[in-house]
Amino acid sequence: MSDLSTYESFSVSVENRIAHVQFSRPEALNTMTKAFWLELPRCMQEIEASTDARVIVVSSTGKHFSAGMDLGVFTDSKAVPMSGDPGRMAENLRRVVMQLQDTLTSLENVRLPVLAAIHGGCIGGALDLVCAADSRYCTEDAYFTIKETELGMTADVGTLQRLPKLMPEGVVRELAYTGRKFSAQEAKGLGFVNALYPDQEALIAGVMEIAARIAANSPLAVSGCKEMLNYSRDHTVADSLKYMATWQAGMFRPADMMKTFQAKAQKQAPEYDDLFAVKGLFEQ
Repeated sequence: MSDLSTYESFSVSVENRIAHVQFSRPEALNTMTKAFWLELPRCMQEIEASTDARVIVVSSTGKHFSAGMDLGVFTDSKAVPMSGDPGRMAENLRRVVMQLQDTLTSLENVRLPVLAAIHGGCIGGALDLVCAADSRYCTEDAYFTIKETELGMTADVGTLQRLPKLMPEGVVRELAYTGRKFSAQEAKGLGFVNALYPDQEALIAGVMEIAARIAANSPLAVSGCKEMLNYSRDHTVADSLKYMATWQAGMFRPADMMKTFQAKAQKQAPEYDDLFAVKGLFEQ
């Protein structure tokens, strides 16, 4: 099993088949440093490869969930050269932005559901991150903002692409153009977050309860749900129905259903086999 405790940006624990990824730099408002962008996809991969987790909860510590991108990411002259041929500089910057995008897309690519538990400020790049989660929950004092606009740039790692799939487009446009804060109550009313909690303790307890219900279900059925929902978001209904039929033809087996029926008859909770670990090519 990989050591999941050696990350600079967050701590990871796995208990009762729930992986808890908790941002752990409260003194720096959990800003997303260079280490963060490198560590997050590796964390998602290691959870799949080395643990029995069936769901991932992402939360934070301190006053705010995250103040977003650490400016050191874009002031690193090695990653983003600020001199030289303009065409080559542009090609390099495009590639860097796509690599940053891929970091957050790791929340979508992991086959486990990812639940974001948000408190305080969820600002800039942090909003990009939670948009890539499966579901969002927050405290009553939480707030969100597309901060990049106020800083003189266009948000570029996922909010403008994912948020219109999660909220009315006209509202998203207003939020993007103005950069204003929107509250937990507004986010709940727009369907962006699933539920509000009075404080962080209640938030974590509530989200962990939801995670436990997910973890109790067949992991094959749950991963199939995530695959189909992500595919359907980005394709037509006709294409999605065909893909569903193809998936079901290959993945559906009666074993888990029989375990469910037997457990219900015996008034017990069903026990499902774990999915095979996701490994690199030819890894044991």
